[in-house]
Amino acid sequence: MSGTGEVLRVTATDAALALIDRLAARHGPLMFHQSGGCCDGSAPMCYARGEFIVGDYDRLLGHIGGMPFYISGPQFEYWQHTQLIIDMVPGRGGMFSLEGPQGVRFLTRSRLFTDEEWVVLEAAEAGQARRA
Repeated sequence: MSGTGEVLRVTATDAALALIDRLAARHGPLMFHQSGGCCDGSAPMCYARGEFIVGDYDRLLGHIGGMPFYISGPQFEYWQHTQLIIDMVPGRGGMFSLEGPQGVRFLTRSRLFTDEEWVVLEAAEAGQARRA
């Protein structure tokens, strides 16, 4: 949980946040998308905001480093019981992802929500649905 008691569906490591800061300084506002497809689609992809069109079935999972993080609907159904933790590791990123030329890539790690977190998350999302 965050310091406010809010359960976050997506977070990032310090290394990933530092990379986001570097990429944003160079490219401006960013966005992330994880589609769950094969090859590059199975990794979180980082784009300059507006360079990727979010689809009707994509879901805003949260923000990392102040940048929106979207996930495809089918991927969300699969991962909905887990918190995604975006990390940075050495290696070659996706060919369209902005970190590719840096010699590093974003990587999604995950952990299951605890029972207590799941209760808080469901209550928060039910409240959002009622307000929508």
